[in-house]
Amino acid sequence: MPEYKLPDVGEGLTEAEIVSWKVAVGDVIAINDIVVEIETAKSLVELPSPYAGEVTALLVAEGETVPVGTPIIVVGAPVAPDLQIDLSNPAASGGQEGEGLVGRAKAERGPVRRARTVPTGAVAAHLQTQAAFEPGPAPMVEADEPPVVIEPVATPVTRSGPALAKPPVRKLAKDLGVDLAGCAASGPHGTVTRADVEAAAAGPVTSSAPDQGTSRPDDVSGGARETREPIKGVRKMMGAAMVQSAFTLPHVTEWVSVDVTRTMELVERLRERRELREVKVSPLLVLSRAVMLAMRRTPIINSWWDELAQEVVVRHYVNLGIAAATPRGLVVPNIKDAHALSLPELAAALGALTATAREGRTQPSEMAGGTFTITNVGPFGIDGGTPIINPGESAILCFGAVKKQPWVVTTDGVDEIVVRQVATLALSFDHRHIDGESGSRFLADVAGMLEDPALALLY
Repeated sequence: MPEYKLPDVGEGLTEAEIVSWKVAVGDVIAINDIVVEIETAKSLVELPSPYAGEVTALLVAEGETVPVGTPIIVVGAPVAPDLQIDLSNPAASGGQEGEGLVGRAKAERGPVRRARTVPTGAVAAHLQTQAAFEPGPAPMVEADEPPVVIEPVATPVTRSGPALAKPPVRKLAKDLGVDLAGCAASGPHGTVTRADVEAAAAGPVTSSAPDQGTSRPDDVSGGARETREPIKGVRKMMGAAMVQSAFTLPHVTEWVSVDVTRTMELVERLRERRELREVKVSPLLVLSRAVMLAMRRTPIINSWWDELAQEVVVRHYVNLGIAAATPRGLVVPNIKDAHALSLPELAAALGALTATAREGRTQPSEMAGGTFTITNVGPFGIDGGTPIINPGESAILCFGAVKKQPWVVTTDGVDEIVVRQVATLALSFDHRHIDGESGSRFLADVAGMLEDPALALLY
């Protein structure tokens, strides 16, 4: 029977966590049916099955992290129609209702969904570990009666002696400060599972304070005083990438505050356009277009430093990355060839990108190959920051919140203070090959187009 091994779904993926199984033992699946959801170092990914047949074993438990190439599921040939038993027909068991194996199954479990053949060899061993029970004597079966499997319900096992747990579960218990000896053991043969450890960690914490009915003033959680979360998946990759970038690229950050009142007025006018009514029009859309136009005058911004080849690679295309915060960490998907898109196409691409990221469904291929990134901190009410350059790129632009502020406006040579809508832009760039003049010119061009969008006609 074919074993489906964990594939490399990204670029150089070494391991992944099994997040949730979409099938169960006994399900019959077709090629390309989704069987499992995994978390890689970049995103959540749903894996389709390369095989068709009956699921005979799930080899990795949910929550476990395994290396690429590890067998995770066994798929066998589907049960032949002429070997299946019609459990609604008493005669199928060779006797009256309640007689034979099928009758016993109904008496013990109630209606049985379907019968299937008993796997043998290594697959049978895998199946035996799917529930914590001791199998009794095999029932007698008529020669022409195909055997059925009556699946037991897994129940916690009372154990004596040292706790049984796999290494990843032991590590999780150590990280969460959980004593394995005090955990329930609901896994196969009395083993402690990841869910057991997490349940123990989330349980009530007793206090040694004299007054048990009064919460400590500094215990804001109402329960555990500390919570530990394993660093893995997207968060682990993000941390490693940011450390590498921060300590290998000489970052320089420049700031500029911009009167974006005309851009906000343009956004309102664009929203009324028939071509843009089905997409989201925002200041980020105008900024994205301004960035790509400004690159025409300063192409070095859209480049990267190839350390191995000792070359600066200038790209003549723009894969525009948009940093997005997700429950699993920061991801930076990018719009491929964004420079070639019309404004409605760019708006649609931005909407699809952000929606997919928020759902945690961004694929590794959608985060590969970025050339320039925008991080938008405005929705959080933040004015600006010093962003870290995404690996493989040379610059990143931070877009702050648009706020009404007093602003000096000169009209016919007379200065006056008026209320305008103002935002801050912060550009970080790799100072190894982007000098201050290039960085400043690019940032000034972007700021100029946000202050007066009509300047885009000059590019």
